[in-house]
Amino acid sequence: MKKATAAKKKTAAKKKTAAKKKTAAKKKTAVKKKTAVKKKTAVKKKTAVKKKTAVKKKTAVKKKTAAKKKTAAKKKTAAKKKTAVKKKSAPAVLSKGLPRSSERLLDELESVAGFALDRLRALGADHAEVSVGQGEQLEVGVRGGEVELIKEAKSSGLSVRVIHGDRVATSSTTDLSREGLERFLPRVIEMAELSEPDPLAAPPDPEELTSRFPALDLWDAKTARISADRALRLAKAAERAAFAEDPRITSSEGASMSRGAGHSVLATSGGFVGRSAGTHASLVAQVVADDEGGKKRNGYHWTSARHFEDLLSPAEVGAEAARRAVRTLGSIKAETGVYPVVFDRDAARAIVSLIASCILGDAVYREQSYLARRLGTVVASEEVTIVDDPLLPRGMGSRAHDEEGRAVRVNSVISRGKLDRFLLDGYSARKLKLDPTGSAGGGGGIPYSTTSNFYMKKGRRKPAALLAGIDRGIYVTSMMGFGFDPVTGNFSRGAQGFLIEQGELTVPISEITISRNLDELLQGIDAVANDLEFRSAIAAPSFRVDQMTVSGR
Repeated sequence: MKKATAAKKKTAAKKKTAAKKKTAAKKKTAVKKKTAVKKKTAVKKKTAVKKKTAVKKKTAVKKKTAAKKKTAAKKKTAAKKKTAVKKKSAPAVLSKGLPRSSERLLDELESVAGFALDRLRALGADHAEVSVGQGEQLEVGVRGGEVELIKEAKSSGLSVRVIHGDRVATSSTTDLSREGLERFLPRVIEMAELSEPDPLAAPPDPEELTSRFPALDLWDAKTARISADRALRLAKAAERAAFAEDPRITSSEGASMSRGAGHSVLATSGGFVGRSAGTHASLVAQVVADDEGGKKRNGYHWTSARHFEDLLSPAEVGAEAARRAVRTLGSIKAETGVYPVVFDRDAARAIVSLIASCILGDAVYREQSYLARRLGTVVASEEVTIVDDPLLPRGMGSRAHDEEGRAVRVNSVISRGKLDRFLLDGYSARKLKLDPTGSAGGGGGIPYSTTSNFYMKKGRRKPAALLAGIDRGIYVTSMMGFGFDPVTGNFSRGAQGFLIEQGELTVPISEITISRNLDELLQGIDAVANDLEFRSAIAAPSFRVDQMTVSGR
């Protein structure tokens, strides 16, 4: 029993020892785990600190990089602005084949303009616009084969507009020497100081100025080289062709030939420099046929173009002048009444010129136009679309920039009868609270709104088709007088042409007056022909009006 009890005690002691060892091992393991966790946590914390530090460093690097990029962008933007200023001062692309002599002349004119601008800045001008130009003109005339006129002239000049505070002055001089300008320019500043303030007479913002100049092919070396002898030969040839066309041509009112060439530079203290060069030529013949009762019937025809090759030949001009004189023989007065009227393209052009005078900003803000309050409304029939296009190649009214330095564009004035816009320079745009349309004239002087190539778009009908369906009407070939009131739109002018009977031209008529309010006339246009041609800066195809009052016998 004692042995068994001792064995049990021994076993219990062993178990107790084993349990203690196990507990100690567990404690030791726990301590190790705890230590490991602490180490792991410390590592994590350390890693987190490192990551945080790395993120901070990375963020700092990013900020530094961003700052560098921002600085670089600023430098790039400044460089671009600098380049833009340089580009604005670059010469315009005028046309293909502009001779070196023209380029040299434009360089000289630009140098004069630059000198004037520098002096005006030094004299305290807030803003200045300088236009410098040189032109050459030749005009010859013959009558009955004999020389009647030879006139050749060359001119140059500088005009300037100065803005001093809100005060404006303009002046001009023909003395382009440095000494002459030194005397002239201070007087312009004095004039500005004495003028009345006009806050609206502000220059364009620099971002409004253009540095892109389209090539419009306005220069022709052949035209520029036409001599007086050659011009006389062309005029005589036109007159001879008229006499040869019909024996009923009894005398001549003369034939004339003219040509011109011009160079100009417009420069402003806003950084704009625009260079222009162009040529033009025209040939006119006017002859007379004797009618019954000793009356004289005149006929004339003309051609004009930028390029010599685009002119009609002297034979064509003279022959058409003769035909026009002869076909008026036996003219009568039409009976007074209301008739449908067809305007041929020469007479139609005169009507379109009246519209031009009513959509210019100056007339609109002064309310000297019956269209002043009609923007966005119907002012003509759906047959009528009128545009102003300064970008027409070789156009007589084409230009690469307007006279305030703005870019030019095609402006839709009337679209299918609706008045889309007025033509505005900066001043009239501010007056009307509208945007400028790139239509400024008068560079270096008082700016004003102007047209370029202003024309009615052609229709689809042949001119003869306009006569169809007219039992009795009037065909107008020319008009005389100035019977138009732009404020009311009332229109009344002398006219001549032909009677229309059963859709055909019959008897020539003259000494009549046609009248109707222009607003009603335009809305009465019911057909437009396809015979548009560009001989001048204003053009139109033939068109038909439903009715007009005709005063005759």
